[in-house]
Amino acid sequence: MESPPPATASPGAPTAHPGSIVGILAFAGIVAALTQTLVVPLIAQLPTLFDTSASNASWVITATLLAAAVSTPVAGRLGDMYGKRRMLLVSLVPLILGSVVCALSSSVIPMIAGRGLQGLGMGVVPLGISLLRDVVPAEKLGPSIAIMSASMGVGGALGLPFAAAIAENTSWRVLFWVVAVLALAVGALITALVPADRPADRPDSARGRFDLPGAIGLGAALIALLLAVSKGADWGWASATTLTLFAAALVLLPAWGWWELRLSDPLVDLRVTARPQVLMTNTASILVGFAMYAQSLVVPQLLQLPEATGYGLGRSMLAMGLWMAPAGLMMMAMSPVGAKLSAAKGPKVTLAVGSLLIAAGYGLSVPLIGSGSPWSLLLVTLVCNSGVGFAYGAMPALIMSAVPQSETASANSFNALMRSIGTSFAAAVIGVVLARMTTDFGGFPLPSENGFRVAMLIGCGVGLAAAVVAALIPVRTTKAPLDPPAPTTAPTRAHQEA
Repeated sequence: MESPPPATASPGAPTAHPGSIVGILAFAGIVAALTQTLVVPLIAQLPTLFDTSASNASWVITATLLAAAVSTPVAGRLGDMYGKRRMLLVSLVPLILGSVVCALSSSVIPMIAGRGLQGLGMGVVPLGISLLRDVVPAEKLGPSIAIMSASMGVGGALGLPFAAAIAENTSWRVLFWVVAVLALAVGALITALVPADRPADRPDSARGRFDLPGAIGLGAALIALLLAVSKGADWGWASATTLTLFAAALVLLPAWGWWELRLSDPLVDLRVTARPQVLMTNTASILVGFAMYAQSLVVPQLLQLPEATGYGLGRSMLAMGLWMAPAGLMMMAMSPVGAKLSAAKGPKVTLAVGSLLIAAGYGLSVPLIGSGSPWSLLLVTLVCNSGVGFAYGAMPALIMSAVPQSETASANSFNALMRSIGTSFAAAVIGVVLARMTTDFGGFPLPSENGFRVAMLIGCGVGLAAAVVAALIPVRTTKAPLDPPAPTTAPTRAHQEA
């Protein structure tokens, strides 16, 4: 992948070794990802803690999902306009404030508001990946992208045992205070050691006005779509509310696309996203996001269901988190391997191999469900997340090699949004499967063994589909720059007058 040299720091600007920069940005990604699984150990306790219904308490999770989906493309565009490092620091502010609000909450409304603020900080990872292109030498860019991409999996996996251990041994409020302190530390490290990309100094920098109508339109469309997908099972898929939201999304998305195509400075440059390499990569990203998340919904339930069911393993929340944690670490461990494969064969091959590994992990799970051993489920998660590590490192590389330097943050943020949409659809589809295929256990319906097998087979099929899409990505072979070259000489007065 062609990459310009890193930005040259001005006198007095923060600077650090490239390895330290990557480590700091990866740490930022891990802290942001922690917020996604932070409340999982609290889900059953939330109605009691805040004296509310289970339906109201579920908004503690939904608010983060919606805020992240709406804010991520906005943060990306602002990063291209005003600097990615600057927007990284800005994104940490709601993450810190949201953590403090949650820690101080005594009712469900401020808790939901705090979780929404935390979701506004989810643009940290795509911004960090995009910043790498500006501040890391070209020869180190591939491995750096892979490590940064893996930070989401590491943070999500470590969040479960971390949150469970704190929730079981101390106040749940400590969870949010810890995240606030970690986010403050990230901000201090970025301020002190990560150089700025200074977009105003580059002729290829994004200019123009921020597309506020486009941001509002995309936000409204995403809220309608994701609300319908995430709440459809609770409200009823045929309910008036769900159908109205789906209809609104179907109207708003084309209208938003029409608006974006009219602008010279759109929120998302749809002409760039329509380039075959970008379009196919984003399509694969939706499928990989689905396939990645499906096993995250199945394996924890299998680990925690009672042994008396015949297929559950009866582990506690903390034990479940500890069994899941190695999978996230495997993503980080495999990211340099994926980067080497991308350097040798190209990120397209890495994405296809990663998707096949995900499918293989799901296929391996089918005969192992009901084996009575957590080691078999650990093997499944290790194989699946090895594939996720390959795929997550390859997708930003494919995106950034096909878009102008001035649009890397916006394009990466849009790609992150595609993955989020994939995970949302995974939650809906797998949720329907497990809700429909149940067995009676002491008078209570539980997902059946066959239901879990069907869910894993769906994940396998989606992983195979992602591999097919990856294999069809038409990668650019020309070394010509994506951006128009800057003029080598200033125009003469005669030219200017002409």
